Amino acid sequence: MAPQLSRDTKGSDLVTVFADQIKGKTILVTVQQTADAITAANPSVRIKTLELDLGSFKNVRSAAETVNGWEDVPHIDVLMNNAGIMAVPFSLTEDGLESQFGTNHLGPFLFTNSIMGKVLAAAEPRVVTVSSDGHRLGHIRWSDYNFNNGKHYNKWHAYGQSKTANCLMAISLAGKVGSKGLLSFSLHPGVIFTNLGTHLENFDSLREQDINVGSKLMWADFNPKMPDQGVATHMYTAFSPDLTGLNGRYFNDCRLADQYNEEVHPWATDKIDADRLWTLSEKLVGEEFKYE
Repeated sequence: MAPQLSRDTKGSDLVTVFADQIKGKTILVTVQQTADAITAANPSVRIKTLELDLGSFKNVRSAAETVNGWEDVPHIDVLMNNAGIMAVPFSLTEDGLESQFGTNHLGPFLFTNSIMGKVLAAAEPRVVTVSSDGHRLGHIRWSDYNFNNGKHYNKWHAYGQSKTANCLMAISLAGKVGSKGLLSFSLHPGVIFTNLGTHLENFDSLREQDINVGSKLMWADFNPKMPDQGVATHMYTAFSPDLTGLNGRYFNDCRLADQYNEEVHPWATDKIDADRLWTLSEKLVGEEFKYE
């Protein structure tokens, strides 16, 4: 019997629920330090590792070339864009872009499109891009995505901008590549016990931003998930067979996010903004991607 899907759903439970969908799949996940953990949990799982620096277009292109050259991996069933940084001090990538926008959005944008041929070779291809409810903190700063080279920098606004971009990219992929069979989703995994925010002494500055924008989360208690709970929405969007009519949408706690309850905000769901971001992203990476 399938578990009741909720905030407390565990990824380990969904392994059983979606066993038929998972079996035999090739999954590419952008995440650190997982290969040894996967091998320890299940030595029969075949692992290939890839060096990928999402803050460097040169490295992203090199990594994509490597993936495209894997003759023993003819297709990728699920691409999980999971790696990222959060609320770091201002810096520029080697390509001259604010680091959170560059690493969290532009790197995955370039990588995803550069290996799309391998993804579309799968029978039922999916791209899952991990966003965050942190998208509430910042829309796309169309005229100042670099925060005036740091002079106007706010680490949480920059994080919010990058997470909004994740949502908009999922919408664009659904619109541009959905006709070729691709399902594309974004998600909020929840606040999880990971090393993502270990550089932060506390989250007082985040609470301050929520107060400034009037977010309902300014009253919320800090209630993190355990990692097994945190991966559940990843697995739901990657393997659930019931999402074909929801292409491009944003999920939270193993369900479609509620637009009427501040779970996903208008600037992260607007198709015009998604088109604008796609065009801007192509300009910034110096490459156009056509799916006619």
